[in-house]
Amino acid sequence: MNQVKRAKVLVVDDDSVVLKAVTQILQREGHPVVAIDDAVEGLAAAKDPSIDVVVLDIKMPHLSGMDLLRAIKADRPDVEVIMMTAFATVETAVEAVKAGAYDYLTKPFENIDEVSLTVAKAAERKALKDRTRALEEALTARSQFEDLIGQSSQMRAVFKLVETVSHSTATVLIQGESGTGKELVARAIHYRSARRDKPFVAVNCSALTETLLESELFGHVKGSFTGATGNKKGLFEAADGGTIFLDEIGDVPPATQVRLLRVLQEGEVKRVGANEPVKVDVRVIAATHVDLSRAKEQGKFREDLFYRLNVITIDLPPLRDRPEDVPLLAHHFLKVYASKADKKVTGISPRAMEALTCNRWTGNVRELENVIERAVVLTANDAIDVEDLPPGFQAAPQADSAVEVFSLAHLPYAQAKRLAMRAFERRYLSALLEKNNHNVSSAARAAGVDRSNFRRLLKQYEVAGRSMKPRSPKGPDSDNGPGVPVLEAVS
Repeated sequence: MNQVKRAKVLVVDDDSVVLKAVTQILQREGHPVVAIDDAVEGLAAAKDPSIDVVVLDIKMPHLSGMDLLRAIKADRPDVEVIMMTAFATVETAVEAVKAGAYDYLTKPFENIDEVSLTVAKAAERKALKDRTRALEEALTARSQFEDLIGQSSQMRAVFKLVETVSHSTATVLIQGESGTGKELVARAIHYRSARRDKPFVAVNCSALTETLLESELFGHVKGSFTGATGNKKGLFEAADGGTIFLDEIGDVPPATQVRLLRVLQEGEVKRVGANEPVKVDVRVIAATHVDLSRAKEQGKFREDLFYRLNVITIDLPPLRDRPEDVPLLAHHFLKVYASKADKKVTGISPRAMEALTCNRWTGNVRELENVIERAVVLTANDAIDVEDLPPGFQAAPQADSAVEVFSLAHLPYAQAKRLAMRAFERRYLSALLEKNNHNVSSAARAAGVDRSNFRRLLKQYEVAGRSMKPRSPKGPDSDNGPGVPVLEAVS
């Protein structure tokens, strides 16, 4: 019952006598209570995420209790609402429940225990839903290690390092370009560590101003700055016992760097405006897309903080440096987004896969994910083809030229050679068919290849489906028998 007693309750009633009575009843049970006598003010107060249960009067001026109920549930469907009415009817009860109310109370109260019991049950239900949601989020986060997909030597080295460092408490610095999956690595480390059952708190240090960042990380006390209307715990305190992930650590202002250094050295935080420090047990995992060594040399990042963070470094390779992982990732995202869109898209054509593999992926894995999601939405077939990819992909690979060479220059020699040969062979077959008026036998003889082998090449490189045209059922060059178009004979 301790968790239930800590539930925060908002009571809204324009009758000051009832408001005071309900407040006293709930406070005696240990509930923190916010009492408000105006419905409009009550709507604003209900936005506070710390409110667990709301008790509303149905009849109020300016805004009825039913309208207030609907507005609260629309904004915060997780909060439990109890209605109070002096005019209880079946119709009123049904309407309230349909609008999302947990229960309703009839005034005057015959038994004050009914008030505290109803609120306790509502608070218990809210706590259960909160725990369920937290569990689902944790399970989702744990499974996201599977999104760190790769069979390249670079990614196998990353996986091995993640498994090794997970069992320590050392600070980890993850370096890599945007979109390479730095947060996934941090989550993987946390959920493989002894801290797995404690919080994992992620914060993007570049998304907040200096004042807001310090308040978010370290908390503040009431009156420490304009808008600080109460005491607030920071994210370091929220992550106590667990892990905090500081993304884009290279963008942290110098003053905040000093505070971070104190946390790493002393294991304590001092809220903004406070005099006394608070001890915390938090593992720090930081990430950045910038070169911290260079930033240190340029005086933009503290040297002592750099060495505190740089105990263990994990370097995530960009996707262009591991093209052998592109097919694996593409099929993974295909499965994910086909399921979300409820579409039976089960494959990626060889032409589309070559175009994906040849791309430089400046946006890394995140860009690939977006491209596959787009293709799944747009395709009308059961396999993604080049036409389903963004326009830039549909032109690659080009004819033999400096453009094609440049598009393959980021790949290892063996893979670039293989892709270039495939592109050459496809263009050669297409040109040969065009020259021989799409007659398979004539094209095979011109190539000096057995007709059955030539057909297999056409199928392998998908030339038939793209280049061949149905011929007349009869003709001097036809070798397929009457009534059989050439297109069908080779497909």
